[in-house]
Amino acid sequence: MSNKTAKTNAVRLLDTNNIAYTLREYEVDEEHLDALHVANSLGVNPEGIFKTLVLKTNNNSHLVAVIPADTHLDLKKIAKVSGNKSCELLPLKELLNLTGYVRGGCSPIGMKKLFPTYIEELATLQDKICISGGKKGLQIIIEPNDLCNLIDAHFEDIV
Repeated sequence: MSNKTAKTNAVRLLDTNNIAYTLREYEVDEEHLDALHVANSLGVNPEGIFKTLVLKTNNNSHLVAVIPADTHLDLKKIAKVSGNKSCELLPLKELLNLTGYVRGGCSPIGMKKLFPTYIEELATLQDKICISGGKKGLQIIIEPNDLCNLIDAHFEDIV
């Protein structure tokens, strides 16, 4: 980590819990905040880049999905595994207030509240995955099981 990189909530939580991780910075392109752009910027396989999506359920609760960058969330699958009738993506305008994070910098670690979280089970096939570090231009490389244990998540088939 460079000296000028400010520690985010996500990084502080990793340090507090003595979890091994690597930070990678990349140049932010406001026109391309998607995870595939991040993979290209870092020179890593898109299968190892995971994006964080926040959802609202039919009963107005919230949950988090962490899925590979090159896949799409199956709303029916995540509703079923989470015990809800339906789920929809949280409107972007509500993201910062609910999580403390902005689009392109939303980490499953260190949100304002610990929401039920589901990580696509494909993560278990990777030695390490990249997730947002809690701000645009910062990625955390972490073992999937360490992430799962830290945020009390579940591995599920959700894509």
